[in-house]
Amino acid sequence: MLEPPAVSACASANIHSEKTTMSTNYSEVAPAIVRSLGGLGNIEALTHCMTRLRFVLKDSSLIDSAALKAIPGVMGVVHNDAQCQVIIGNNVGKAYQAVLSLGNIDGTPAQPVKRKITPRSIGAGILDALVGTMSPLIPAIIGGSMVKLLAMVLEMSGVLEKGSSTLIILNVMGDGAFFFLPVMVAASAALKFKTNMSLAIAIAGVLLHPNFIDLMAKAAQGQHVEFGFITVTAVKYTYTVIPALVMTWILSHIEHGVDRITPAVTKNFLKPMLIVLIAAPIAIVLIGPLGIWIGSGISALVYTIHGYLGWLSVAIMGALWPLLVMTGMHRVFTPTIIQTIAETGKEGMVMPSEIGANLSLGGSSLAVAFKTKNRELRQTALAAAASAIVAGISEPALYGVAVRLKRPLIACLISGFICGAVAGIGGLASHSMASPGLFTSVQFFDPANPSSILWVGAVMVLSVVLSFILTLILGFEDIPETAPTSVSASAGTPETVKPVSAS
Repeated sequence: MLEPPAVSACASANIHSEKTTMSTNYSEVAPAIVRSLGGLGNIEALTHCMTRLRFVLKDSSLIDSAALKAIPGVMGVVHNDAQCQVIIGNNVGKAYQAVLSLGNIDGTPAQPVKRKITPRSIGAGILDALVGTMSPLIPAIIGGSMVKLLAMVLEMSGVLEKGSSTLIILNVMGDGAFFFLPVMVAASAALKFKTNMSLAIAIAGVLLHPNFIDLMAKAAQGQHVEFGFITVTAVKYTYTVIPALVMTWILSHIEHGVDRITPAVTKNFLKPMLIVLIAAPIAIVLIGPLGIWIGSGISALVYTIHGYLGWLSVAIMGALWPLLVMTGMHRVFTPTIIQTIAETGKEGMVMPSEIGANLSLGGSSLAVAFKTKNRELRQTALAAAASAIVAGISEPALYGVAVRLKRPLIACLISGFICGAVAGIGGLASHSMASPGLFTSVQFFDPANPSSILWVGAVMVLSVVLSFILTLILGFEDIPETAPTSVSASAGTPETVKPVSAS
């Protein structure tokens, strides 16, 4: 992505001042969102992550941005080329189901959608494929991470003995999502690229078959392995993302080509056989190794920078993190984090930077709740602060408070930089992947370094306190309670409200 998408200004004072997200009726909001996007017929595909509805549109010129931003319950909008992300918050699942209930959104356009190929569109397409594929998998990844952390805590505390069957089973439960990640990626990517899911899973399953894993282990020890007359590179595919993602994209084109050349009378058996015979060798010989090299290259680049800059790289990432979340670029780091933890057991740049970024947004929201005279804004800020501090889900605070009031965002960026520096100096590293917050802080505890507990606690407290104080110092323009915004569920134009000083 060469240019950041246009973000709602960000969600100015007009956004849902009439209702909080928790009281939003999504059966009324969903039709308004769809109308603002040009109707059901303009929606090519729809997915959602933890806080956003992600629409892929056939014609982005039909978007009514002003009406979309004014809908109650919409915290913000991120629009880039054919993709439009509507930020809802923690209730995104309800909004997703409400939109689906309006009609059939199967992602199949009536006719092929032709888009101009430019460097920007290529970058946006790659980002869209990565985010669209990984976002649905985040709950499974977080769930597995937390189970692994539970096992680690039980072992550290002496509740379970090392090597006990209960501890082994707990670790297996937590590791399942990571070990079979290529299969999960293939299934999710099949939906994204509109290809046969069972075939995509079958191809990914080849890479994780016990006999193939054993063969790759022998190849890694120097034994010559070939398929036909082509040498097979020794690659370990568990915990990987890029190979399955790229292979499923290629599979979508292979399926289309095979479908054209196979006679109708033989399609039931010949078509899937040919697809497997073509796609699986390509995955084993070419795409698999290439995907691993790409993933390893990205990881090497990121952590080479970390190696040169040290704690400063964590500080910079802490300041940039809210901006990356605003553009959706933060999900680019997901494969890198997963691969790094799989290879080294921990990740010491991106995840530690999120501690300061997430909790600073929470602390800033607390300051807004403390200072504002608007009861609706206070409720929104308190709920957003709890989400960011306790669970590490920062987007309600980012869009509902920080970006909405502007100056609190500056306070968060400053606090994120300082707290990231402290986390970097303390050498904090995450042993799993979950949004850093109070409940997930255990992921930074290092059994070999008991002082890591103190460093984590210090960074968390500093993040909340520093962002709270900075927000009060910088101030913000409050939303007057006496002149509420007039917004209809039909996505009408809101009345403008002139903000007044909160100080």
